[in-house]
Amino acid sequence: MESLLAASSSLPTAAFSPSSLSSSSSSPPRFLRAVTAARAVRCAAAKDSILYALEHDEMFNSAEVIQWESGKSINSIAAAQGIRIRRRCRPRYPSEGSGTDKAVPRNILEQIIWDKEVEVSQRKAKKPLQKVIESSQHAPPPRDFIGALTAAYSRNDAPALIAEVKKASPSRGVLREDFNPVEIAQSYEMNGAACLSILTDEKHFQGSFENLETVRNSRVKCPLLCKEFVIDIWQIYYARSKGADAILLIAAVLPDLDIKYMLRICKNLGMTALIEVHDERELDRVLKIDGVQLIGINNRSLETFKVDTSNTKTLLEKRGDIIREKGIMVVGESGLFTPDDVAYVHNAGVSAILVGESLIKQENPGQAIAGLYGKELLR
Repeated sequence: MESLLAASSSLPTAAFSPSSLSSSSSSPPRFLRAVTAARAVRCAAAKDSILYALEHDEMFNSAEVIQWESGKSINSIAAAQGIRIRRRCRPRYPSEGSGTDKAVPRNILEQIIWDKEVEVSQRKAKKPLQKVIESSQHAPPPRDFIGALTAAYSRNDAPALIAEVKKASPSRGVLREDFNPVEIAQSYEMNGAACLSILTDEKHFQGSFENLETVRNSRVKCPLLCKEFVIDIWQIYYARSKGADAILLIAAVLPDLDIKYMLRICKNLGMTALIEVHDERELDRVLKIDGVQLIGINNRSLETFKVDTSNTKTLLEKRGDIIREKGIMVVGESGLFTPDDVAYVHNAGVSAILVGESLIKQENPGQAIAGLYGKELLR
């Protein structure tokens, strides 16, 4: 019970996080083990105690928890929400090896997530969660990510730009050989980017948390999004410790319970969560979650990596009224190369765009912003 008693009385903390529901069925997720422990002592909990607060927290009575307690596996719970990415939860790369040790991913995203499970496990072994939490408390104060987007949208009467610092991708390979993250970030900022996205995945995108930290420690003032494949709250705290102001959460990977809990962590840290969706079912799931402020509609399928910009228009035609009613800002992602592309998603209802490839491949990525918009952006 030490982990429960050490938790904050205001909200559950990392001591009983869902750990993104990433443990194997033989080793129950820490969050769900904590639920069982809390239920075991519910009868004696005073109304002002942490145990009472935990028992009456909506997450402890969520559908996922009830299903898990009834014997369902983590993957089956996720599949019921339309999540097709399976979790392997092994100490080595699951697509390596032979025989029963070898597993074949269904698509690129599943491969990335399996690799990320191993990477995060190794990182946590070197720097445990509590150490990362302590480091995050000494990070520079978070900057207002949504505020920066809103101000840029008003200044330019065009979608605010989240410009991506990105060296490579699984589908395109190396995008820029001459890659200096600070120079690129400064060039973006000088040419009107409202915020920056820093790729941190090493194995598939040749990014790093060191790039994130280096840009934060430079003269760049733009708020920074940590573009990571998040499966564990350890990554959120680590991103904050490196200076991130916002972080990406992918609905195609994370069950509802994970998203809810991670939103709490972000709020507690003063960070913004950009929740990325790809289809109507994912969007509907996210719209049912309280506290969502920023939704990214990705026109690229993370399973096939094919791009269709009409995806943004289609989803906003169906759910735009609900999104506006909730006051959620929408970010258009992928497949944006020309002023016509930007105008298309703007007319569809987006207030910001996240662009990487069409800028980073140009000789001067910052100056390429004017070409993307058909005009120079005001800073």
